[in-house]
Amino acid sequence: MARCRRQQAKIAGILRDLLPRAPVDEHVERAHREAAAQQRPKAGSKTKGPTSGPTRAARAVVDLRAEEHARSSTGVEEFDRVLGGGLVPGQVVLVAGEPGVGKSTLLLDVGHRFAQRRGTVLYISGEESAEQIGLRARRIGALHPNLLIADETELEQVLAHVAQVRPALLIVDSVQTIATSAIDSRAGGVAQVHEVTQVITQWAKSHHLPTLLVGQSTRENSVAGPRALEHLVDTVVTFEGDRTSALRMLRSVKNRFGPTEEVACFEHDEDGLREVADPSELFRKVRETPVPGSCLTVTMEGRRPLIAEVQALVAGSVAQTPRRAATGLELNRTTMLVTVTEKAGGLQLGNRDVYVATVGGAKISDPGADLALCLAVASARLDTPLWTDTVAIGEVTLSGDLRVVPGLAKRVAEAARLGFKRVIIPADAGRQAEVVRATDGLSVQPIHRLSDLLGAMRRSPSAEPPRRTQLHAVDAPF
Repeated sequence: MARCRRQQAKIAGILRDLLPRAPVDEHVERAHREAAAQQRPKAGSKTKGPTSGPTRAARAVVDLRAEEHARSSTGVEEFDRVLGGGLVPGQVVLVAGEPGVGKSTLLLDVGHRFAQRRGTVLYISGEESAEQIGLRARRIGALHPNLLIADETELEQVLAHVAQVRPALLIVDSVQTIATSAIDSRAGGVAQVHEVTQVITQWAKSHHLPTLLVGQSTRENSVAGPRALEHLVDTVVTFEGDRTSALRMLRSVKNRFGPTEEVACFEHDEDGLREVADPSELFRKVRETPVPGSCLTVTMEGRRPLIAEVQALVAGSVAQTPRRAATGLELNRTTMLVTVTEKAGGLQLGNRDVYVATVGGAKISDPGADLALCLAVASARLDTPLWTDTVAIGEVTLSGDLRVVPGLAKRVAEAARLGFKRVIIPADAGRQAEVVRATDGLSVQPIHRLSDLLGAMRRSPSAEPPRRTQLHAVDAPF
């Protein structure tokens, strides 16, 4: 069969060569090619071309007016802080977190307080029954007649509830449990989660209804988790915390109506969640006498300065490769800073295990804590406590130099507010007028290099550092 087809093709080619060809108009042929090219869709698109005209004309940017968004307080001050001052009409907020961290408890409390102030709140639960939600509401005291609970898993039924109740706030817990019959796939799949989120978002925008969506996530960020929904909503906040600790942190990672990286702190107990307006006490150990291997610093979580304590333990190692471990800190950066400390201070750490941890379950990724980590390791190695009422703030480079970190003035002011008397900061900070004003009344130890401070510790470990009661921006470094 294949041989016959080849012979037929060969004969057809011979006949084409023998038959006379009709004259071809080049202009007509070019017009046909251009028309075919315009009708042919581009790669990766099925759209044939533009419509007859746009529904709304483009406007000049200078003619666009910036409207001030009227915000509604949720009644939870720390939650409002993360949102940028409250909820905006039509705003869709995705609250992401691991199962069991306390998202439902938080939003039930938010719904209760919002109902007290603003009106009807509709809480849609797709994971628990209405009776289970009622038990939790009684436990945390979230009992208000304007707080309505419905357990639904079909999107069409959810919209029917919203149309009937016309709430002032909608809470959906969680978006992975809601499904629509328009999509032929299981609940929680990528297509279902996208469709449900898009429909709820469009409804919220068209009806100016602030909406809170719960998104379950895992440490690996599952396919249908919050990572796949971030571009569909206005605000994304993550609720974090270790199940073995009572501390919970609400962090803003995306916000179209306010600043990002804002942080709120809560304590989780049997009565629910309690706001922590001043969380600095949670991240440090209050003691009367200093101990070796401990140093305090001030980190920046969003725009909020927080006191944190870094502790270190240095012990002899029997293994061929000494161990380096970090809890609450990045291990790679910790290993690097331990090496920098060993070289800058002339300390023998190559044959010793080094363990570094934070107090209170704090997680620090701020380079401003570098100096505190280095001092804690040196203090543990020398078995000498650091100076009392002292905080250390600064980034340490591979060469051992100290660099100024962002928000240094706020950090120093927070240390002064909490009663600290002495700060160790990079010497280049003397060029910043706001830092000079923040250090008024404090004893300041300006440092150029880490080796200078570690050398002073080795020569006179128990001596107090030189006092500097005043700072001047002239002739910096001071």
